Amino acid sequence: MKRQTWLYILLFLLIPTVALAQEPETGQTFIETIDQTFSSFVTVIFSILFFKIGGFPFIVLWLIVGAIFFTIRMQFINIRAFKHAIDIVRGKYDDPNDQGEVSHFQALATALSGTVGLGNIAGVAVAVSIGGPGAAFWMTIAGFFGMTSKFVECTLAQKYRIVQPDGTISGGPMRYLSAGLAEMGQGTLGKILAVLFSVLCISAAFGGANMFQANQSYGAVANVLPGLPNWGYGLVLVVLVGLVIIGGIQRIGMVAGTLVPLMCLLYVLASLFILLVNITEIPGAIATIISGAFVPKAVEGGIIGVIIQGFQRSAFSNEAGVGSAAIAHSAAKTDEPIREGLVALLEPFIDTIVVCNMTALVIVITKVYSADEFAALREAKKGAELTSAAFGTVLGWLPILLAIAVFCFAFSTMISWSYYGERCWDYLSGGRGLIIYKILFLVAAFVGSVSNPSSVIDFSDATLISMAFPNILGGYFLSAQVAKDLHNYMGRLSKGEMKTAN
Repeated sequence: MKRQTWLYILLFLLIPTVALAQEPETGQTFIETIDQTFSSFVTVIFSILFFKIGGFPFIVLWLIVGAIFFTIRMQFINIRAFKHAIDIVRGKYDDPNDQGEVSHFQALATALSGTVGLGNIAGVAVAVSIGGPGAAFWMTIAGFFGMTSKFVECTLAQKYRIVQPDGTISGGPMRYLSAGLAEMGQGTLGKILAVLFSVLCISAAFGGANMFQANQSYGAVANVLPGLPNWGYGLVLVVLVGLVIIGGIQRIGMVAGTLVPLMCLLYVLASLFILLVNITEIPGAIATIISGAFVPKAVEGGIIGVIIQGFQRSAFSNEAGVGSAAIAHSAAKTDEPIREGLVALLEPFIDTIVVCNMTALVIVITKVYSADEFAALREAKKGAELTSAAFGTVLGWLPILLAIAVFCFAFSTMISWSYYGERCWDYLSGGRGLIIYKILFLVAAFVGSVSNPSSVIDFSDATLISMAFPNILGGYFLSAQVAKDLHNYMGRLSKGEMKTAN
């Protein structure tokens, strides 16, 4: 099937569903019509993509098995090469003459800007409120094994990247799925998987990387500005994001790039402050998390439900196995694909094992996951507002800081992911109709702002995690090449044959 045909199918599926809606019921506002129509659409999509096998949604089981397989296949490289990965990020092996656009550290920072954010703030709160404290334990386990999934996909992105005539880099799953499988005599399968990945990545750019960000950030901002209407917030967000992705105003993007690391630091410091104030309760909170992982109480689905929430929210937070970060890492300056893969394995560690656990401890210690006064927020899956409430139990002004951080995280993630989706759109269309993609991206941001959080979360999960279907399948086929390259690299490293920076 031609790429253009796939593109038309994608457009049909993603046309704002409000345009297909019937006349609204008497007294129903336009915003309510959008919400109702979107919710109906999500119910159908979620039921298709999250069918269950033995109680587990297949896509979650796919992520779990894939991550464990890669970790064993690469002989626990996430442990063996952890210190070496830090040395690479520190610039010990940088060579300015290597081909690429950004340094190892810049590639890591770019990828983290698309992952550290609302997944760590709102996503963790949603996981704990639905799956109980034990969900945080399974998030950590998922993050540990996900380190190797990240390593494999980012190594492949480097190995099969394309250098354009103007020196820019084009890489990611759509490239290594098609080129890598073609080398193995599976060219047709590779093209099908590459097209499927691109379609799903564009869908995820509209969903988890856009609508979820708009929806949950509105909740945090509205918590400190109660009179702010969701449609008003949506319009402001659409204008700001539009100025960057359509108008090409680089200054706003540069400001966001500066603010996000600062907001990340402030969020971590605020979380540390809360934990230090309640330092005597940390051992008890950790015990609650561990016990809840194996003996969950009043959780739908029991232990399976807790594991599902942990792995699902982990994948949403660090995107390991999904393939999105591979697009950013493909542009790193290096002639050693394995080296960039090792840099990438640090992402799930930072994002999930460190930052997500800090949020989980704050949620558990402040009891917002179980206190009756926050039941309405938990039921509505308003994760950012739950975390804001947790912060507010310690210092009244901390929710204001959180609202600012959440807005910056959402803005940065939306910009980063608009680029990911744009690269896949370019792969499908050959560079044509890019303005259509950008307009749809902005429409999705507005719909996300005014829709029910539960529907947005379901749609975000379905679109983002479904990218793992083609990505991990391709990874299975290509894992032998990665293992061979890794063995060669680690052999040269142990012999002292690696050149270091002067």
